[in-house]
Amino acid sequence: MNKKIHIYTDGSSKGNPGPGGYGIFIEIFLGYLYNRKIISEGFRYTTNNRMELLSVIVGLEKIENKKQNIVVFTDSKYIINTVQNKWINKWKKNNFKNKKNIDLWKRFLDLFYKHSVIFHWIKSHNHHYVNDYCDRLSVEASKSKRLKIDYIYEKHR
Repeated sequence: MNKKIHIYTDGSSKGNPGPGGYGIFIEIFLGYLYNRKIISEGFRYTTNNRMELLSVIVGLEKIENKKQNIVVFTDSKYIINTVQNKWINKWKKNNFKNKKNIDLWKRFLDLFYKHSVIFHWIKSHNHHYVNDYCDRLSVEASKSKRLKIDYIYEKHR
């Protein structure tokens, strides 16, 4: 049986930069078996793009076996354009010169090459129930009393 994996992601930041968070909903189908994982986390000072990208990274990190076929659903044009237009390859070739979020893009690439990943863009706030759920998770996470520190972002701002 083929395993089918869907990762829905969203990130948010109030103030941009400001408090932010991400939400992830992972669906794993194996024939008639179904498993899901729900993940969210908040940070005290970050950006929307960092949270969008971090949600994809954390979602991919939760897939334990390598060489999986994964569809990532995101409303982030930042991510979709970078990957589908192959800008990420040019950025890597130029050692990410003058690019933001280098730490996260390098982390992303390590995971991206371990799997077969397809990205699918979803229009945000368009009544897609899982995307809307991830949006709520990310906003709730950004309002948590226990926000993590995005050390790399805060160090380089």
